[in-house]
Amino acid sequence: MNILGELGFIKRQIGIIDMRTENANPSAKPLLGGIQRSELPRLDLLRSFEAAARTLSFTLAARELFLTQSAVSRQIQQVEAGLGVPLFERRHRALALTEAGQVLQRAVVDCLERLRDATARVRADTRLRQVAITTTAGFASLWLIPRLDRFTADHPGVDVRVSATNDLLDLARARIDVAVRFGRVSDGVGEPLFEETVYPVCAPQLLANPARPLRTPADLVHHTLLAILQTPQESALNADWAPWLNIMGLPELRTKNTLRFTQYGDAIAAAIAGQGVAIGRLPLVAELLRDGRLVAPFGNTAASQRGYFVITTPRAAGNPDALDFVRWLREEAGALGALPDVVDKNGQ
Repeated sequence: MNILGELGFIKRQIGIIDMRTENANPSAKPLLGGIQRSELPRLDLLRSFEAAARTLSFTLAARELFLTQSAVSRQIQQVEAGLGVPLFERRHRALALTEAGQVLQRAVVDCLERLRDATARVRADTRLRQVAITTTAGFASLWLIPRLDRFTADHPGVDVRVSATNDLLDLARARIDVAVRFGRVSDGVGEPLFEETVYPVCAPQLLANPARPLRTPADLVHHTLLAILQTPQESALNADWAPWLNIMGLPELRTKNTLRFTQYGDAIAAAIAGQGVAIGRLPLVAELLRDGRLVAPFGNTAASQRGYFVITTPRAAGNPDALDFVRWLREEAGALGALPDVVDKNGQ
């Protein structure tokens, strides 16, 4: 039975209450078609009656409904006056249902249960489907967002909320379903998504200037390095370039200029604009290498000993869309494949 059918059944059941009490009240109107508001007790009165009939106590019903005992007693009197029959036998310190009260109790309990179930179904059908994700700004802008349409296409009606921040949010307080966090492989928390490798990347036009070649790593001395400043006290080069420079044997490299950014996505945007050479984090910049907006002049990769990890929060356990999102992340990470061959060592 659909929801409209459920609500119609409730109306008919309440109509039965009126019909069953008609003999006790000859002036009651028969139900013809729609139900008039004046023909039915108010819902709050029926709730008070149900509580009193179940507990056989106006005092206990009042306590349950956060009312006074006298308020519940008056509400029962209103129902009885409207129906024209007594619903309770008032005994010494005790209540008992009359025959009419028993008829009304069965119908009211059935109607309230069906109304509760129908309300729950309506609320579930109209509840916003939502997945809340937090991750770093660089991962969001360079890896997640370019792929996100593939998830939303398969999950219409899902509201995806991305909190792109380098701050570690309190996942429970922020009501987060999934977190993708960046950290050292040795102390990563959560399910590994992929590890990171790094090498320098730049715009293709930087390779076309013979006065400032980029044939070997030592040629970086003629160029502007684009780096990430993790904290005001931390060296930008140590934070971003050190793993690759150490492998190349250039830990003390002095370059022409250094531009420092707080967000990795900004450093990559500057590299695309031809403003310098950035450290490319793979696979974050893989698509930019594939489409030629960036090139890798040397091609010597280094493992940064860092990676991305997925945390599925307890909140996500009851959210099928959040669990689908985690599965989708794994599939996307597994479909990365080989990195593009974009090395152009001689600017050719």
